[in-house]
Amino acid sequence: MKNHIKTLHVLLPFALCISLLACHDLKKKADLIIYNAHVYAPDSLSHDVNCIAVKGGKIIAFGTDANVRSRYWAPENINVGGAYVYPGFTDAHSHFTGFALGLRYADLTQARSFDEVLEILQDYRKTHPDGWIVGRGWDQNKWPEKVFPDNTMLNKLFPGVPVVITRVDGHAVLASEAAIKASGIDFPGKKGQAVIHNGSFTGIFLEDMADKLRNAVPLPSVNEICAMLETAAALCHQAGLTAVTDAGINKSEILLLDSLQKSGSLNLRIDAWLSPTEENFNYFLRDTIYHTPFLRVGAIKMYADGALGSRGACMLSPYLDDPKNQGILVTSPAELTEICKKAYDHGFQMNTHAIGDSAVRMVLHTYGKFLKPGDDRRWRIEHAQVVNENDFELFMKYHIIPSIQATHATSDMAWAHFRIGFARLKNAYAYNRLLQQNGWIPNGTDFPIEGIEPIKTFYASVARKNAEGEPAEGYMMENALSRMDALKSITIWAAKAAFTENERGSIEVGKMADFTILNTDLVKAQENKILSSKVLYTIVNGKTVYKSHP
Repeated sequence: MKNHIKTLHVLLPFALCISLLACHDLKKKADLIIYNAHVYAPDSLSHDVNCIAVKGGKIIAFGTDANVRSRYWAPENINVGGAYVYPGFTDAHSHFTGFALGLRYADLTQARSFDEVLEILQDYRKTHPDGWIVGRGWDQNKWPEKVFPDNTMLNKLFPGVPVVITRVDGHAVLASEAAIKASGIDFPGKKGQAVIHNGSFTGIFLEDMADKLRNAVPLPSVNEICAMLETAAALCHQAGLTAVTDAGINKSEILLLDSLQKSGSLNLRIDAWLSPTEENFNYFLRDTIYHTPFLRVGAIKMYADGALGSRGACMLSPYLDDPKNQGILVTSPAELTEICKKAYDHGFQMNTHAIGDSAVRMVLHTYGKFLKPGDDRRWRIEHAQVVNENDFELFMKYHIIPSIQATHATSDMAWAHFRIGFARLKNAYAYNRLLQQNGWIPNGTDFPIEGIEPIKTFYASVARKNAEGEPAEGYMMENALSRMDALKSITIWAAKAAFTENERGSIEVGKMADFTILNTDLVKAQENKILSSKVLYTIVNGKTVYKSHP
């Protein structure tokens, strides 16, 4: 009897293994199964979808737990405990490489005066004793005096040291005398792009001249840049992003991103837009778009004007708080037309920065020279912050896509009315009205100008409030987006804006297995609970790239 019992003890585990193998033989193998979830598929919450099966980086099935798990097994199974699974969040307008490189700079975003800026820079010098001093994020609109500083104190505190600090919008810099000399800028500089007092530079430079100052800053080594890009990607994953744009970069940067993605060290999908250089055009501007599962290079980024915060946005009439200034038209209609022709002839997208109503009008009419009825070119105007009443219909007429950044509205609301007046303000940050033109709209952050968090984008879109919940009644609520529209603007519509809606942006069989998993139902949660939403998992290509700590 003891021998029989002993035999049973040996045989039972064996029989169990055989049974399990037999069950597996009856099921199809997946790589990953996510279950016990609430899934937004394809674009709304369905009570019948709480399980997803993934294989080869793509979705192969979704449905009820019972249905999917009766048909598939996987070596990796994630029980999300009733959490909410969304298509991977996409930032439709950002500056990924710039954000990565900026991680080594002094962070000036919290400075509430120029004195605080100087204190931060002095602390930065203690930990970075050699070379240039570089910072980003100052905003004079948050300071008591609300005026541009000059470089007097920079020269005094850091004699002979090149110092370049970029305004939060990226369109203005303050530079020390040593930095000006190192950049090779000659007096008087480009008209309207340098602030001059008593015949000398004050250190404030705008647009192209600001770029010249920034370009003079020595670059880190390639290995250091790679490390920064990987860190930046990790921060994006932590925020729930699975795809971003890189709005205006060069051949060398694109090839580096491509290399890192192919090696598996950069698990972030990127829509890269070309800066308008001959080197970029000669390499990428062909009749076929360079497109891998992780990288698309099919757009040209142009700038029509500057930003409202630095009074560089080109306006039809002068600024209310600067009556002699109408802003800066960075690119002429003739120059934009030339680039548009290149793009149209090669099937490339045009994505042009235009903030002021004059710049927006110029871009609309220039695009309109090329776009024909039935074209699906998806040429975009980035920001479209101030639109003349007579120009909204042109977005629909030419099927031009307005690309918005909802947090710009809540960042600018404290001072925008002083700058442009209430008459123009009623047609500013008009996101819902712009949505109505073509029925869809992509949304982003413009990071590092704003924070990288798509949840803040969603909140600003629907509540029209800042992170402190102000104003209590919301900011110009007639232009708030519905919650479903806001969700689409950072998922399927953001993908559509990059011609990748058949690959990603929704949870459907055959699409890429990119998911953002939150503890919150963004569509139904109380408004004051949205910003406290926690990213539990970020999954790219079926692989977990971020998991929150309990």
